[in-house]
Amino acid sequence: MILAIALGGGLGSVLRHYAVNTVTGIFGDAFPYGILLVNVLGSFIIGAIMETMALKWQVPLETRAFLVTGLLGGFTTFSTFSFDVLRLIETNQYITAALYVFLSVTFSLTAIFVAVYLVRGVFS
Repeated sequence: MILAIALGGGLGSVLRHYAVNTVTGIFGDAFPYGILLVNVLGSFIIGAIMETMALKWQVPLETRAFLVTGLLGGFTTFSTFSFDVLRLIETNQYITAALYVFLSVTFSLTAIFVAVYLVRGVFS
């Protein structure tokens, strides 16, 4: 179980690194688009995977630990999100910080709900 989580976490962290760097390379670093993207995408994927496992897939606990706790836990990041908010506030970008918090929470919650309801629609 621990090995599954560790392998998934390592892979998720590497994927996050490349995703954030790619998005930052495209859009710049004035706004933390990369972390916003991985957190929203990760929320969507975790919703889809968890609901699919609940409705359709019977997977071993190790597989679930690898995918959810490891891979998606390593891919998404609340600590980087928090640091980005701090950085924006410390540079007096209060509106941007508020927008980032609002978008991150709203889009991530929306993504998980959309994923769950899409999966339920497919398997019901």
